Amino acid sequence: MAAELQAGGAETQAAGTVEGVSAPLAPPIRVLVIEDDQEFLQIVSRLLTRAGCEVVSVADSVGGLAAAADPGLDVVVSDIEMPNLSGLDLLREIRVRHPGLEVVLMTGGATVDAAVEAMKMGAYDYLTKPFDHMDRLGLIVTKAAEKKRLADRGRALETMLDAKQSFEDLIGQGQKMAEVFRLIESVAPTSVTVLIQGESGTGKELVARAIHRRSPRKDRPFLALNCSALTETLLESELFGYVKGAFTGAVADRKGFFEAAAGGTVFLDEIGDVPPATQVRLLRVLQEGEIRRVGATAPTRVDVRVIAATNADLERARARGTLREDLFYRLNVIAIHLPALRERPEDVPPLVHHFLRKYAPRVGKQLTGVSAGAMRALTIHPWPGNVRELENAIERAAVLTRGPEVTAGDLPPGIGTGRRASEADPASLSHLPLSQAKKLAVGAFERQYLVNLLRRMEGSVSRAAAAAGVERSNFRKLLKAYGVGARKEAAGEAASGPGDEPGA
Repeated sequence: MAAELQAGGAETQAAGTVEGVSAPLAPPIRVLVIEDDQEFLQIVSRLLTRAGCEVVSVADSVGGLAAAADPGLDVVVSDIEMPNLSGLDLLREIRVRHPGLEVVLMTGGATVDAAVEAMKMGAYDYLTKPFDHMDRLGLIVTKAAEKKRLADRGRALETMLDAKQSFEDLIGQGQKMAEVFRLIESVAPTSVTVLIQGESGTGKELVARAIHRRSPRKDRPFLALNCSALTETLLESELFGYVKGAFTGAVADRKGFFEAAAGGTVFLDEIGDVPPATQVRLLRVLQEGEIRRVGATAPTRVDVRVIAATNADLERARARGTLREDLFYRLNVIAIHLPALRERPEDVPPLVHHFLRKYAPRVGKQLTGVSAGAMRALTIHPWPGNVRELENAIERAAVLTRGPEVTAGDLPPGIGTGRRASEADPASLSHLPLSQAKKLAVGAFERQYLVNLLRRMEGSVSRAAAAAGVERSNFRKLLKAYGVGARKEAAGEAASGPGDEPGA
């Protein structure tokens, strides 16, 4: 099983991170090996090549430091005891010149103390020579590369957010959201009526605000009204206003939304819930640009742009007769469909970083990001509540996390724990490109394997590691990477994280 777990890690890195819908496979891990013993240099290079890595071999530390300037490198594997420039000196220089590069050191038994010191200086891990398990090198390098690429990904997302490549709080980097952004830019300069369709929580009002802010009406009011939240009488009063004496309590004239937003934009959410009588009056606004206040005898001209939104099927409502056909065509001049979050998993990482930046200061914390296991769980989750549900999950995680990054254990129940349809049924991943679906399926399998194995071994890491054929320290790293907890063992070692339980 050790080989399978290692191969799974290699599959994961080969399948690549969750990028755009048509993202190519991620490049293989590039490793620089620095070792002055030519025979051992060849052994290490062959092991890493068999693990699927691209290897650059250098036989001296000075030449290795120069080779470390290659921007395509992920990991440096170096011996500690070398002439001219020791492994510790090399590590120190790499930390200064290339801080994002991960370093794994190799040491003989007599220099273990130096290796421990290297860990304090920022090395990812160290190996004692000769290797006790040949698969350990590939596993450590794979995990080091994953950490490096996740950090690179985080920095890229921060840059993207800082550069304001999003539309206000509308964030997306895949093709589906690119099409939404294109439509926003196209319709914004006009006064044409826009219909925004999408499930609850996808950000329909954000799209409406983005259109308004890019339009010539941006300096005029933007007023939003949820049509399903009011009775028919109140809805008409809010939309069209009323005159003094129109009904009990109308002690003075009052403008409705269409007059109050003069020169600006009115956003009507849940337009499919507008009652039939109000539909007739709304149609007149769209056709003639005039309203009649409740109780008034003369019409009033208005200059507003109408943007409507719905999570209902208006075509079906039109066919049933609950929505006027002429109103449907007036509303549906330009339609913008907002995809559900489950249809664009490539947008989960930038959204997660956006919400972390938003909520970390509010709870008084400095958070560096999320763990690889947590990001896997967030990406594979189906998000029935869409972006709104994701935002709530990240706000909760920011409050509960005890460390500098959010882990799988900080996420709400049902996200990253327990069985989900997407884990149990590969067919539920069919909306993704093969590379993304394969990555998620492999990750889900590995996590479920660890959960089941720990449960079978009653939470004992030592017994589970032995059964898996994986060295105990590496098994613990797998548990941590996937956010899987284990009970404390007799030796007194702590479980992998607060709130994690065996089989969680």
